[in-house]
Amino acid sequence: MEAIKNNKEEGTSIHFANAYNIALAENDLDYQNTMNAGDLVFTDGVPVVWAANRLHPQHKWERVYGPDVTTWILENQELGKSAKHYFLGATPDTMNKLLNQKVKRFPTAQVVGHDCPPFREQTAQELNERDQRIKDSGATVVWVGLGTPKQDFEVQRLADNMKITAIAVSAAFDFLAETVPQAPQWIQKSGLEWGYRLAREPRRLAKRYFWGNPQFIKSVVTHRND
Repeated sequence: MEAIKNNKEEGTSIHFANAYNIALAENDLDYQNTMNAGDLVFTDGVPVVWAANRLHPQHKWERVYGPDVTTWILENQELGKSAKHYFLGATPDTMNKLLNQKVKRFPTAQVVGHDCPPFREQTAQELNERDQRIKDSGATVVWVGLGTPKQDFEVQRLADNMKITAIAVSAAFDFLAETVPQAPQWIQKSGLEWGYRLAREPRRLAKRYFWGNPQFIKSVVTHRND
């Protein structure tokens, strides 16, 4: 909670690592460095928790699920008095539904702005203008849902340039807006959430899981033998 209170002297970057994040980091040094530079990196995926407990049993690893963290923070009444939220990402339709859900579910949360960037690389001028909108809004927490790995690079960039907390939220916008169904708890705990999501969005998520899962397993095996 301290990371998002409104008394910051420098930016804070928060990431959530699932199997796909780790697979990408193993194959992309820039992304690996970005994740390693994060102020907080949580074990988001159940398979990541299993692997961490196997490889580093001296620590007790538990799942810290991005959508649950998002919900907890937005509904926290103590933070509602000080934190000012900015939503960055999603389509305009999803964003409108997210804002409607905010009114219903998180009435005490202060949302001071939102932005739906185009699905392309933005120019330096566009980024500067967007940064200025965030600063002008008075936001203290910027939720970034631009997809992996783009959102992690953006979180680090924002935290390096502003006195805000930037959080990579992945699918949390879609779940909270109710545009994408969330897996039941028993599926999440089984480590098979990826299968549930793949069945519902096969075209968009095929590479993520058919490439990412084997790469993650390879990474775990490699580090087990280190």
